[in-house]
Amino acid sequence: MSPDPPSTEPPPAQDAGAGSLGSAVRTYLGHLAVERGLAANTLSSYRRDLRRYARVQEGRGRGAIREITEDDVRAYLVSLREGDGEHPPLSAGSAARALAAVRGLHRFALREGLAPGDPAGDVKPPTPPRRLPKAISLDEVERLLAVAAGPSGGDTGTARGLRDRALLELLYGSGARISEAVGLDVDDLDLRDGFARVAGKGGKARVVPIGDYAREAVDAYLVRARPELAGAGRGGPALFLNARGGRLSRQGAWMVLRAAADRAQLSEVSPHTLRHSFATHLLDGGADVRVVQELLGHASVTTTQVYTLVTVQLLREVYATSHPRARS
Repeated sequence: MSPDPPSTEPPPAQDAGAGSLGSAVRTYLGHLAVERGLAANTLSSYRRDLRRYARVQEGRGRGAIREITEDDVRAYLVSLREGDGEHPPLSAGSAARALAAVRGLHRFALREGLAPGDPAGDVKPPTPPRRLPKAISLDEVERLLAVAAGPSGGDTGTARGLRDRALLELLYGSGARISEAVGLDVDDLDLRDGFARVAGKGGKARVVPIGDYAREAVDAYLVRARPELAGAGRGGPALFLNARGGRLSRQGAWMVLRAAADRAQLSEVSPHTLRHSFATHLLDGGADVRVVQELLGHASVTTTQVYTLVTVQLLREVYATSHPRARS
C-alpha cells in the first residue's frame, strides 16, 4: 500500500478499519501523491473535495465505501449545488470538478477490491452553462479599425501603422484566428479576387474571402510597408513581419489588437474578438449558419450554432428596450 501523504487536517469521523470510507480516501490520496505524482495544489483540491464527500456520506450513515450507492453519490452532487451551513452553493463547473474526484475514488476502490462496484460510474456531472462568444458591435469594430494605425489613424504612413491596419482589417474581414493570420504567407493571398488560403486547426486548409476593405489595407501594406520591414531582416515568405523582419508572432499580433482596443476605449477585447464579431455580424445579416461554419473552419456546425444564441440574445435585448409593452 502506498504511504499516506502528510496532512494536518483531521480525518473523517469514522476512519477506523480498512474498509471505512475515510481509510479508502486516505489510500487513494496516497496513490495520487506517490504513484500518480500529482502536484501539491491539485492534491490539496482532491483532499478537500474527498473529505467533504466523506463527511456527507457518513452523515447519511455510510461508514464503509462498499455501502455507498448511486443514490448516495447523486445526493452528494445535489448537496454541492445547493450548499449548506458551511459551504455556499457551487457552480456547475465547480461541482463537476468535485464529482471528478469522487468518480476517481470509486474507480480506484473497485480496482483495488475495496468495493464490489462503482456507484459513481453512471452519475453525470452537471453541464456548465454555455458561454456565449464575446462580440462587439459594428460601430465598435469601426472605432477599433479607425485607430488601428494610431490614436486617430494618423500613423498609416508608417510601416508598422500600415501593417497593423492590414492585420486587423484582415482578421475582421476573414474571421481568421490570430494564429491563422500570422501564419499566412504572401503567396497565400489572391488580392485580385479577394481570397486568402488559411491553414486551420489540424493543418486543414480553407479558402476565405477577405473583403474590399481588407484587400485595400493589405495591398497598401504590401506595397508601402512590407519591403521596409523586410529590409530589417531576411524577410522570407511571411505576410506579416515584425520590426526585425521576421514573422510576426501570435503574441505580437495580440499586442497590436490590444493597443488598438485601448485607443478605441474598448474593454474585454480578446484575441478572438474580431473572429466572434465576424461570425455574429454575418448571422445578423442573414448568412446561413453552414456558410459561416465553412468560413470559420469549424468541423461541426454545432460549434458555429453558438453564434446564433448571440443573435437571439441581441434580439431579446433590443425587444426589451424598444417595445412599448415589453415590460410591465
